[in-house]
Amino acid sequence: MSFSSKLSSFFSVDDDFENYEEEPREESYPKSKATTESRDERNVMALHNERRPLEKKIMLFEPRIFSDVKAIAGKLLAGQAAVVNFQRIDDEQAHRVVDFLSGVVFAVDGEIQRIGEQIFLCTPHDFEVEGNLTDTMRNGDYKYN
Repeated sequence: MSFSSKLSSFFSVDDDFENYEEEPREESYPKSKATTESRDERNVMALHNERRPLEKKIMLFEPRIFSDVKAIAGKLLAGQAAVVNFQRIDDEQAHRVVDFLSGVVFAVDGEIQRIGEQIFLCTPHDFEVEGNLTDTMRNGDYKYN
């Protein structure tokens, strides 16, 4: 007597139980589109809306206090780029914000670049930035119209 037959006899399991298939049962609630789909299709949830592609945005920020950095970090973690203007915050707070954003940018495998005297561009890994405004401004090639 094999182990499976001993186990089956101990639990009084019939051989037919192994080949048992559950019969479909009638649902007591009205059928909708979700109930007519297969069970696998109802349990699958899309991570993003397939109709609208994931939007790539560049957000503009002018922090005034250090706690404003939370909003900037949230946008970077969501895959959006941020231009941060530090003209409305004191230098000590601005240094703290840049240090914090440097850590966030490192976490998302992005970049932080100075694009003006008090303006920084923070980008996640899937943004490409071309050109260099700092060299253009230093050389005097950039003129206001």
